[in-house]
Amino acid sequence: MKLVNIGFGNMISAERLVAIVSPDSAPIKRIVQEAKEKGTLIDATHGRRTRAVIITDSDLIILTYLQSETVAARLEDTEADTADEEADDE
Repeated sequence: MKLVNIGFGNMISAERLVAIVSPDSAPIKRIVQEAKEKGTLIDATHGRRTRAVIITDSDLIILTYLQSETVAARLEDTEADTADEEADDE
């Protein structure tokens, strides 16, 4: 299982990640509010401004202070490490 750092030492499973979106649009704000009401919201911002919303395949919504591009770059680094390990195994 590969983990992606989303800030402040918080990690998420790369395999469970479905989308990384900006929190500014009305539909995303609705999704965040509904998740808060259902209890499926994880706030990993540590009091900072939310810059990205991560949606997982288990219907969890995760808020992070990192920008979407930063999380995506860290995800790509994780995937590159996985490809390197698989090539070494062969």
